[in-house]
Amino acid sequence: MRIGYGVARQNGVVTAHPTAPAEGEDSTTGPSLVFDAKATEHGVVEDVLGLLTGTFITSLGLHLLHAAGSVTGGTAGLSLLLGYATPWPFWLLFAVINLPFAVLAVWKRGWDFTLRTIASIGLVSGFALVHQHFLPLGAIEPIYGTLAGNLLAGVGVLILFRHRSSVGGVHIIALLLQDRTGIRAGWTLMAFDVVVILSALLVVSWQSVVLSAGGAVVLNLVLALNHRPGRYLGH
Repeated sequence: MRIGYGVARQNGVVTAHPTAPAEGEDSTTGPSLVFDAKATEHGVVEDVLGLLTGTFITSLGLHLLHAAGSVTGGTAGLSLLLGYATPWPFWLLFAVINLPFAVLAVWKRGWDFTLRTIASIGLVSGFALVHQHFLPLGAIEPIYGTLAGNLLAGVGVLILFRHRSSVGGVHIIALLLQDRTGIRAGWTLMAFDVVVILSALLVVSWQSVVLSAGGAVVLNLVLALNHRPGRYLGH
């Protein structure tokens, strides 16, 4: 018999309760599983290692994208795009573009999330310099660089989400617009990604733009398939 579990959190206790079985299955259910919220909370060391790991992997993915001459969605894609069009280095553009969004996060997520996000932005920019020095890359095969870069970036951002952080970005603006106008955050994010990727036509070939769009789908699939409420009790 297969039993599914839903998850609820109340008064500091995380409860995993069995859901109804599929048609034709035994309706007998086992006892609920109860977890103390403190037992599922990440410790300081876990959070530090999580932020270091997530930002390292994210920056490595962006390093591959830069070597492949591709862009992606979000402010990371905008930073790559401006890096191709201007003499400014990616690490500086990434920090300058994302920090204002991180400040806005105070309104939506509070200081804990915001300070973690500011630290993550700084670490991604710092690791970008590390990769440039210790892993210099010439031109690499575009398909490999684009898909591998987006995959790594997606996994890195996922790790940051698990540790209550992010790399800034337009999702803060999207949440504010959703609260004030009712426009769904997903539509705002999609519109921004489309604008960034289409703008890449000004500096890279149309083949690279098409490939970049496919890569952005890979990144978002990583998040959509893995960052789901109830699948992960750690916080």
